[in-house]
Amino acid sequence: MTQTLTLGPLVLSLPLLAGAASYLFANHVGRRVAGTQAAEVERHILRTLLVGLVAARLAFVVQFHDAYLKAPLSMLDIRDGGWHAAIGIGAALAYAGVVLARRSALRKPLFAAAGTAAGLWLAATLALSAGGSGDVRMPQLALPATDGTTVRLASFEGRQTVVNLWATWCPPCQREMPVLQKAQAARPDVHFVFVNQGESAQQVAAYLARSGLQLRNVLLDAKGDAGTALGHRALPTTLFFDAEGRLVDTRLGELSEASLAERLANLPPSGPKK
Repeated sequence: MTQTLTLGPLVLSLPLLAGAASYLFANHVGRRVAGTQAAEVERHILRTLLVGLVAARLAFVVQFHDAYLKAPLSMLDIRDGGWHAAIGIGAALAYAGVVLARRSALRKPLFAAAGTAAGLWLAATLALSAGGSGDVRMPQLALPATDGTTVRLASFEGRQTVVNLWATWCPPCQREMPVLQKAQAARPDVHFVFVNQGESAQQVAAYLARSGLQLRNVLLDAKGDAGTALGHRALPTTLFFDAEGRLVDTRLGELSEASLAERLANLPPSGPKK
């Protein structure tokens, strides 16, 4: 099951939509139950959300501080998807607990809002995981490489593999390419595969030369077959496979050095190389 919703040129993350919907419905329920105190309840629900988000981001930045210290302003760029969910949830619950202890009159509407958010989020998570990445494997595709050879994607099984779907016209793709190049050089135990979507060998070669990028495993997918097979049309999309060729993680959007490091650390260990 794809984790995105495509509306014309717009591609939306389903987990992000689920989170937004959970917040909006929780806020609505809390206001309805609160009656005359609706505005105050709404403020506390929003503050709880903000406390959780800020704590989740700060915890992630601290965990990967070496990467962020190289470019301190990148700590503010949340587009890289760097969050520590457990810390964020814990901080949000702690803030909610303080509010409930101090404002007993708000307990009923806040509990109603929290129950609504938790229920909707759990239902959405179960629905998305029902057809999730566990049943998706490396596509059985053979694609031309920039050197003219033909490479089967399945041939990368046997090691952890990172497949990046990209194009030269995509600004986020351009920004994350140096990060992926550095990781490819630093992690020879992991296959990094760059599957260009819809462009010619000449376009790709010219872009790589112009950008000074030296990448291995650059493949050409003129018809976007890999994106279709994997259920992802948005660019950039980075897919993480275990050594058995099973999809275990997906990043829709730009990766930073820190968010890439997190996902690589979470990959199951490789078995013997093929």
